[in-house]
Amino acid sequence: MAIMRRIGKIVLVILLSLVFFLLLLFKSDIPQEELLSKYSYPESHFIEIDGVTLHVRLVGSGEPVILLHGSFSSLHTWDEWQREMSPYFLTISVDLPGHGLTGPDPLQRYTIGDYSQFVLRLSEKLNINKFHLAGNSIGGAVALKIADTRPDKVLSLNLIDAAGSPQIQPRQLDSDSTSTKSSPLIFDLIKNPVFSKVLLKCTPKFLFTKNIQEVYGDPEKVHEKTVDRYFDLMLREGNRQATLERFALPRDYVKEFSRITMPVLIQWGDQDQWIPISNAMEFKKVIPDAHLVVFEGAGHVPMEEIPTESVAEYLSFLGVEIRKDYLQQPKFVTYAD
Repeated sequence: MAIMRRIGKIVLVILLSLVFFLLLLFKSDIPQEELLSKYSYPESHFIEIDGVTLHVRLVGSGEPVILLHGSFSSLHTWDEWQREMSPYFLTISVDLPGHGLTGPDPLQRYTIGDYSQFVLRLSEKLNINKFHLAGNSIGGAVALKIADTRPDKVLSLNLIDAAGSPQIQPRQLDSDSTSTKSSPLIFDLIKNPVFSKVLLKCTPKFLFTKNIQEVYGDPEKVHEKTVDRYFDLMLREGNRQATLERFALPRDYVKEFSRITMPVLIQWGDQDQWIPISNAMEFKKVIPDAHLVVFEGAGHVPMEEIPTESVAEYLSFLGVEIRKDYLQQPKFVTYAD
C-alpha cells in the first residue's frame, strides 16, 4: 500500500506540474481592436467580401500586382516588396481569411478554391480587370488556382516557394513537400487531435520562434519583432480555431497546368526546409516556359529573408530594369495587353 501511495503522489505531482506548465502557456485571444494600432498601416483598408472583412493594403500606382502570403503568415510578409514595387505598380496585399487582421470566416471557407474566389471578388470590388499575381507557399497554390480558373485575368504569375507542385506522391499538408522528409513540427501538432486542442488556448511562443527559424535559410536573420508579429497575429481572435478548421479541409490543388499560359516566374530558396527545391523543378516540368530563379542560402520566405534580391528579380521579370546608375531612366515594359 505504501508503494501505491508513493506512486499516486508521483502521478499527482506530474499532473499538477503539467497543469502548471499549461497555465504558463495559456494565451487568450487578442481582439482585433488591440492589434490594429500595431499592425495596420496608413494604407490599410478593410473591405467586406461575401461576409468577411478583408484587411487589404494598397500601395503605389500603375498596373496592379496582387500579393498572397503563406500559412501562418499575413500581408506584412510583403512589406519590403511593396515599398520597392510601389514606384512602378499598384501593389495589393491581403490577409486571407483565418490570417492576420482579417480573422476567421464564420462559414469556414478556407480551401484553396475558397481563397481564390475571395481574391477574385476583391479584384472585382476594386474594379481591377487584369492583374499580375504573386504567391508564397499556400498563397502560391491560391495564385495557381486563380490562374487556372481565370487565366483571362492574370497578366503574369510568380510562384515563390509555392505549394501545389504536381508531384506523383499524394500531398499530406498544405505547406509540406511530398518528399520523404519529415513534416514541420507545427503541422504534426495541428494534425494531432490532442495537441491541436491544447494549442487553441496554450500556444507556446518558442514554437513560433522555431518555425520562423526553419523557414529562414539563415536563422540569424530572424528578428524578435518578426516573431512577435507572427505570434500576435496568430492570437488574433478566432485565428487559432480557423487554423485547425483549415487543416481539416481537403487540398484542392490544380491538377492540370495546360491553362497556365501566361508568363511565369518561379522563385525558390535552395535551403527551403518546408517545400524543397525539387518542387520547383516539378513546376518547371509542367510549365516549361517558366523562368526559374534559385536563391542560394535562402529558405521558404525569400521576400522576407532577402527582400532586395528577390524583389529585384521580380521587377526585372515584370520589365523594370534595375538601374546601377540612379541618374539613368528606368526601362519599363510589362506583360499588359
